[in-house]
Amino acid sequence: QVQLVESGGGLVQAGGSLRLSCEASRRTFTMGWFRQAPGKEREFVAGIKWSGMNTLYSDSVKGRFTISRDNAKNTVYLQMNSLKSEDTAVYYCAADLGLRIATMSSEWSYWGKGTQVTVSS
Repeated sequence: QVQLVESGGGLVQAGGSLRLSCEASRRTFTMGWFRQAPGKEREFVAGIKWSGMNTLYSDSVKGRFTISRDNAKNTVYLQMNSLKSEDTAVYYCAADLGLRIATMSSEWSYWGKGTQVTVSS
């Protein structure tokens, strides 16, 4: 089992920045972030493999968000810049022992409880 604990959410004005963190209880190969806005399905945001050299982003955040990890701390980060009102959602950390960065939430094994990000326009 892997426990994931997110932190760093909050309220920010449009154009601002936030950094989310997610600490895992043990080493995992692949980690990522999803988000879910009210009335919408959970969607993939970004993922990163163990090496940190392989990352994947959704088109909606590419160029604005950066995912990174510190394996010594079993922690993944999501730096979010140039935030827009449409980025408002609950952000979930996900982890998997597999080697592929999956964009479908059903393919991830472990989930955090989520952290709210609200961007005011």
